[in-house]
Amino acid sequence: MRPSGRASDEMRQVTLETGFTPYAEGSCLARFGGTVVLCNASVETRVPPFLRNTGSGWVTAEYGMLPRSTHERTDREAARGRQSGRTLEIQRLIGRALRAVTDLRALGERQIRVDCDVIQADGGTRTAAVTGAWVALRIAVDGLSKSGAVARDPLGMSVAAVSCGIYRGAPVLDLDYAEDSSADADANFVLTGDGDIVEIQGTAEKAAFGEAAFLQLLELAKGGVNELTAIQRKALAGDGA
Repeated sequence: MRPSGRASDEMRQVTLETGFTPYAEGSCLARFGGTVVLCNASVETRVPPFLRNTGSGWVTAEYGMLPRSTHERTDREAARGRQSGRTLEIQRLIGRALRAVTDLRALGERQIRVDCDVIQADGGTRTAAVTGAWVALRIAVDGLSKSGAVARDPLGMSVAAVSCGIYRGAPVLDLDYAEDSSADADANFVLTGDGDIVEIQGTAEKAAFGEAAFLQLLELAKGGVNELTAIQRKALAGDGA
């Protein structure tokens, strides 16, 4: 009964293309169906003021949607003079997700900034951004390791994200825009490759949902992130994804 014809536990087609841009220390083009997000990781030899002379590094993210990433053109936020609350919330989510799996002291006193630019939006832009951002971060950190800039691997595990929701009374995995815009409830799950919880955002859009429904969504998310983790590994191995 889903608009796309997918089964309730079926992801959209996901691809993660590494090395999409030549200049960033880490780059990944993440496609979740019709949603496309370019993630670029940049290594900087400075840290925020509160971390200076601490020996600790920092990982952060910036997020933005291009004007025609949606059906109608939206103004650039730079032209408006400020970022929207949605943009700030999403980029903070991405940053928290990446820092949750990063040993900042092992990174040393440097910052890695991951820019996530939405080229095309069809639902799940934040989850695609988290998933692609970790791949870009992994590539950037691998470069630091190969150059001898870091003594040990700062990334102990992977992280990925997927959306789930209740659509027409049924729990479904990886909502596209048609589902997300009319779902009874939706949630974003950020999990490690081992299935541990990093962050969950859940909202009843039309009707409250109970614990049993939430647990169904969590199980769907675990299955989805398990698939995404395998795709991340395949992309990093150079086998394509």
